[in-house]
Amino acid sequence: MPALNALKAFEIAGLTGSFTHAAELLNVTQGAVSRQVRQLEEQLGEALLLRRHHRLELTAAGRVLLRALQQSFDKIELTVRGIQEKTHLNRLRVNAPPTFASRWLLPRLGRLRAEHPELEISLTSKLADNLAESSVLDCAIRFGNGEWEGQDNRLLMNEQHVAVCSPALLARHSQDAHQQQPVDLNQFTLLHVLASEDQRYLTWQHWLKAAGIEGVDTSDGYEFDLLDFAIRAAIDGLGITIADRHMIARELATGQLTQVLNVHVDGHQSYWLVTRPGQGDLPHIALFAAWLEQEVWLATRSFESSAAPGSRA
Repeated sequence: MPALNALKAFEIAGLTGSFTHAAELLNVTQGAVSRQVRQLEEQLGEALLLRRHHRLELTAAGRVLLRALQQSFDKIELTVRGIQEKTHLNRLRVNAPPTFASRWLLPRLGRLRAEHPELEISLTSKLADNLAESSVLDCAIRFGNGEWEGQDNRLLMNEQHVAVCSPALLARHSQDAHQQQPVDLNQFTLLHVLASEDQRYLTWQHWLKAAGIEGVDTSDGYEFDLLDFAIRAAIDGLGITIADRHMIARELATGQLTQVLNVHVDGHQSYWLVTRPGQGDLPHIALFAAWLEQEVWLATRSFESSAAPGSRA
């Protein structure tokens, strides 16, 4: 059998696509990782990684070995954790996006505690915390298209985008509420959410198209790297933002935010529960997954019962 250090070095290098990143995670030098992988390839008589200019790529043999190592190391980690921590089945380690964690998950944890007092939650929101690189995590909530290869993905809920702002801001800009004049969005500051450092999500364009509104300049406005910041800016009267109704249900109910036009648009991405292959049936993960689905169902029912006639999607 190859040395465990070499197998671990290959696993991390294969997952990250970088000897440098793997060395940082393993707390060794880049040369040590490269040397261990090369020795493993020589022992097996097969190339496992193709050295490209900026990234490592797995060969066919490398993909097969990586899949087996992931499952094996995951089982070892769970076993070791079980020995070290007898209550490990009651401790669930979850990673979730910051806005989802603060606006959707945290307000509901009291109900989880009431229903399952034996379940203890460790919640992190660092984007770098993922199941591929952290064997400590049990599961993760992810936002996207379910594209996490090598993991089990369970759809939780789809986004429903609405345009919202503070009631005071809307009243201040309304031309004549008694005559029900249409809202002129060009009179407002638009609040945007960044998908990357220099690219916005296209939620404004999608919403305007669904609303049948033309002639709105979406190039200006404020930009934020978290939806939570855009929502808080809208609450403070800075402008109008497009937000997922799941993330602002409480503000809509309390009147901190009001919907601008009766239009909602199904988002192009969704929230997913991501687990390692074969681990979704573990008791504490299965319990958490069932509770999440129950909460999503309750939230969806609430939206349906409060939806006004004539809403568009």
